[in-house]
Amino acid sequence: MDELLESVEAELLVGILPFWLEHTIDEEYGGFRGQIANDLTFDPHAAKGLILNARILWTFSKAFSVYKEPAYLAAAHRAYEYLCRCFWDDELGGVYWMVDYAGNPLDTKKRIYGQAFTVYALAEYGHAIADREPIDRAMRIVARIESAGHDDAHGGYFETYERNWTLAADQRLSDVDLDEKKSMNTHLHLLEAYATLLRHHEDVTVRFRLRELIEIFLKYIIDPATQHFILFFDEAWQPRSEIISFGHDIEGSWLLCEAAEVLGDADVLARVRATAVKMAQAVFEQALDADGGLLYEAEKRSDGPAQIVNTDKHWWPQAEAVVGFLNAYELSGKRHFLAAANRSWAFIEEHIIDHQYGEWFWLASRDGEPDAQREKVGQWKCPYHNSRTCFEVMERLQRLGQKLEQHV
Repeated sequence: MDELLESVEAELLVGILPFWLEHTIDEEYGGFRGQIANDLTFDPHAAKGLILNARILWTFSKAFSVYKEPAYLAAAHRAYEYLCRCFWDDELGGVYWMVDYAGNPLDTKKRIYGQAFTVYALAEYGHAIADREPIDRAMRIVARIESAGHDDAHGGYFETYERNWTLAADQRLSDVDLDEKKSMNTHLHLLEAYATLLRHHEDVTVRFRLRELIEIFLKYIIDPATQHFILFFDEAWQPRSEIISFGHDIEGSWLLCEAAEVLGDADVLARVRATAVKMAQAVFEQALDADGGLLYEAEKRSDGPAQIVNTDKHWWPQAEAVVGFLNAYELSGKRHFLAAANRSWAFIEEHIIDHQYGEWFWLASRDGEPDAQREKVGQWKCPYHNSRTCFEVMERLQRLGQKLEQHV
């Protein structure tokens, strides 16, 4: 475990965080560059996405909380200032989805996924600097989410709203998503956001909704027959998809545990932990390749086992596999989960980390060949999955080490 801990922290401090400090700050137009190619060439006029900015804010807020490094605080403050100045809708509330290179609104839709990541980042930043203002901003977004986004009839939240918070005709989060009223993905990251906010700021509404979100996952989103997430639903929680996302399964397995721990209900926590181990086992059996990489997607079949339909190994499921398997090991004590976490990190080191230009490749093929054509930085390519994995693994290994010392 010591070797894994040292390797993960080295990647965070020597690889990930310096890359974002050195290559992404936009000195000409403010904030951070909207897109950078794998070879570090960039378009100075690329649009800037909310998800990228919010995840940068979270990453450097967390980094400052852990290391107290002034450069991390400066990056977090830069992201916060830009978010408040360019993404914030002072008139109608919430945050825009996209601004242009100069910070002017480009896509003013209010996607609950984006609102959630902003709450998540603001909560972490407020905690890092011990200031109530970011928390107050997070609570203002929560108020808009709850007043406009919550489905009082069936529970949960709709996906996408226009700038004025009327329900959008097109509910899709991105071009690869289905146009359905509700999704696993939005609910997963709203759960993550509310858990982080509640950890740093007690609020009765956030606590109530966090409990509801956990129960929605246990009742509707996790398929009890397969232990996989169902990805899309109509407004009454009828399933609308057959694709299995292994990365979301393993990520969700530990995020649900985190949320239940914050909630603090022993019965809920016990149910979530039992489910998390089952989910991790399903991913272990069906998606972990011989080289330690995690396959991307499968499709359910009515006449037999799910069939793998995408064998690529994207960067973010590899990151989530390390944490998810380590979490399952902590919960169950089963050594194959610990071995899987180590194998996942070894795959990342060999095939996902870009040792020439820095940061992580978007994906590697099944045989481990990195894809150098996809961007290194963009709306969906952020320092969130990989830095969060490093923080989580470090914390968990330190905790496991302390437990081992107590038994010596």
